[in-house]
Amino acid sequence: MRVDIYRRAEHDGIFSYLAVPEGKPIPQEAVSTDWLQETAAFEVDDASNALPDYHIEHPLQQIAAKGYAITSLKDMEKVTGANI
Repeated sequence: MRVDIYRRAEHDGIFSYLAVPEGKPIPQEAVSTDWLQETAAFEVDDASNALPDYHIEHPLQQIAAKGYAITSLKDMEKVTGANI
């Protein structure tokens, strides 16, 4: 599956990421004016369990369940060392 990936600044130079199927709009519940496109048509292997560069776990399962995949808050805590 190919996805478009968006990023949003959090704090201290840290970003969260959102993946949506290629060419699809960001679903309404995730719409935010601060999402900026990071990359288009990123190929996600069907067997992929994570997108480590974007801190997204189970991307295809998330997309199947809600129409998008998003950075895990748990991973953001690891990156920042803070409780988010």
